[in-house]
Amino acid sequence: MHPDHTAPPSAPPPCPSRGGRRSRNIAVILALGAAMFAAGAIMLTPDGTTASPSSEHGRPADAPRGSIQALQDRVTRLPKDSGSWAALGMAYVQQARTTADPATYDRAEKALRTSLTVQSEDNTDAETAMGALAAARHNFPTALRWARKATASGPYSSSAYGVLADAYTQLGRYDEADEAVQKMTDLRPDAASLARASYAFELRGDTDRARALMRRSLAAAATPADTAFAHNVLASLDLQDGNPRAALAETQTALKAAPTDSALLETRARAHQALGDSGKALADYRRAVAIAPLPHYLLGLGELEQSLGRREQAEESYALLRAQDRIRQAAGSPADTDAILFEADHGTPERAVAMAEETLRTRPFIAVHDAYAWSLHRSGQDAKALVQADKALALGTRSALFHYHRAAIHDALGDPEAARGDLTEAQREPGFHPLHADAARDLLRRIDTTP
Repeated sequence: MHPDHTAPPSAPPPCPSRGGRRSRNIAVILALGAAMFAAGAIMLTPDGTTASPSSEHGRPADAPRGSIQALQDRVTRLPKDSGSWAALGMAYVQQARTTADPATYDRAEKALRTSLTVQSEDNTDAETAMGALAAARHNFPTALRWARKATASGPYSSSAYGVLADAYTQLGRYDEADEAVQKMTDLRPDAASLARASYAFELRGDTDRARALMRRSLAAAATPADTAFAHNVLASLDLQDGNPRAALAETQTALKAAPTDSALLETRARAHQALGDSGKALADYRRAVAIAPLPHYLLGLGELEQSLGRREQAEESYALLRAQDRIRQAAGSPADTDAILFEADHGTPERAVAMAEETLRTRPFIAVHDAYAWSLHRSGQDAKALVQADKALALGTRSALFHYHRAAIHDALGDPEAARGDLTEAQREPGFHPLHADAARDLLRRIDTTP
């Protein structure tokens, strides 16, 4: 799973981008009121172990549930029901995440502003949802402000602490993110909090603990969406650990119950790709894009097509990516890491550098440091690139792509031994990237055969 991103529909961590190679989607969607996890909360201890606290500290109230249509009908009948407006706003954020329709975020904000107008004080559900909406738009300083308001008005809301954790993570404040995750699990050790705890360990490269906690999240899953999310993360962890057959089995199992889940299809595509079955990988990528033309799906499909010499087909995906980026620019939003890496590899590296610098000002997250490092390398600024690459890997994240990026930078700076170390780490994940995996093998072969 990519360290840039994130969580189940019942709670987010972290967002889209490529590292492992994909991030968890950053649109942090919170279904307030998932089932309690009977085994008890986990504790993130300073030495990285887990323990069970002696007691729970509270449980948030359940929020209204239902389809968007049902929620629309409800607010029409009950226009002064702040909770229903908040639930509708969150449902719109979820819809935007799965459909890649940015206009839906405007509908989400309108619903949430209505909720806050109806109830301006102590409206924890709407404040939490506003934080999730800001995070989905990659406005993490604003997400942090709303999350702090939500935890102040609802100190027993585990969902509010989930948004707080997500904001701190993307702002590069990892210790504070861990504290928020700890509080969340103390309050309510459910699928959402366990997923975030798993992500905290994944960011630090401890995929064994990340997997164990995600298995617990799977056991606690209260909805089909939570179940699909957990299977997808487990498959992505298998890919990071160089076990594409296990990843394939995990996604196959999950897709029987959720055959149109685009995230599972994209992860299965990467598993097929790692196993050398390009035909099945292309088919899954195309199905995922048809369901939701998200940037990381389009980039994965385009680069796979390019790796197979199908340049015309690759350009179809790249044209959609460029169109999406024009919409982003028009909205004044910072670029995500996929857009930065796409520009570095398929556009103008100097522009990618400018995009990364703008994003880094409000999102100093490890995946952004990596994208900045790669952009600097592609523009010939390798000394500066190495500083950023080191920051990207400072937590110990096991991202094959990050390690390849730093290896190329080390090689450009004339340090083959350092490059070899990173390339060896990158080789753990076969087929980690349609284009760069072959480049990594070629670079390692050249280093090993150079006297």
